[in-house]
Amino acid sequence: MINHLRATATLTNGVQMPWLGIGVFKVEEGPELVQAVKFAIKHGYRSIDTASIYGNEEGVGQAIREALEETRLTREDLFITSKVWNADLGYDSTIAAYETSLQKLGLDYLDLYLIHWPVEGKYKEAWRALETLYKEGKVRAIGVSNFQVHHLTDVMKDAEIVPMINQVEYHPRLTQKELQAFCMEHNIQLEAWSPLMQGQLLDNPVLQEIAASYHKTVAQIIIRWDLQNGVITIPKSTKEHRIVENSSVFDFELTKEDMARIDQLNENHRVGPDPDHIDF
Repeated sequence: MINHLRATATLTNGVQMPWLGIGVFKVEEGPELVQAVKFAIKHGYRSIDTASIYGNEEGVGQAIREALEETRLTREDLFITSKVWNADLGYDSTIAAYETSLQKLGLDYLDLYLIHWPVEGKYKEAWRALETLYKEGKVRAIGVSNFQVHHLTDVMKDAEIVPMINQVEYHPRLTQKELQAFCMEHNIQLEAWSPLMQGQLLDNPVLQEIAASYHKTVAQIIIRWDLQNGVITIPKSTKEHRIVENSSVFDFELTKEDMARIDQLNENHRVGPDPDHIDF
């Protein structure tokens, strides 16, 4: 059972990645961002997920530096993820993008680097670049984001290293069962972005009923459902009380019946772009 905030999943190469982290999608540079990341670290989070396209790597880096100065933690205690954006996909350009992200974050290495979207005709060269970065010891783990089964199959045809992570939109309205089964079969760890469906699930009557029976919030029920499904999750929040609330999910376990009820909410409904039809 995943029963505390420091609990980790073991990736195929043995690297330990926290099951629960904080995401900073759409959080602009500035004091709010720095405070949010510092709150998270103060309250026991160790995993922080950003991306070059978020435009906030410098603020995340500042928060990390300040948090390390103010606590007894070291860089090795944290797990930092970033992603290469579509415009930078390609062998040389991906390596250059990685160096830029490191510079902005003010770090010597990343724990995880992902291809952000499977842009047709570009992601294989980018994957080759990630393999190089990994072999050179510049990043501890590599993976992809928003890859469907056919994208994974395609990249794995020529890959020397199988992606360690696939970070995808995942929530009770989009349970991705087929994709998760494929990932499990190939030892690719699934990770959820937008686990709370950008807040659209918080007034769902089924989830509200389940939440009331556990004396928890709907957000806590969804995060717990993620974890019990073996999915790493990175809910986003900038408010300290929410950051704490989102991590207060280790003192209860959903029954099989309630897990099944939540699974039944699936409608294959996306709030983000469809990976098969991206034009950005």
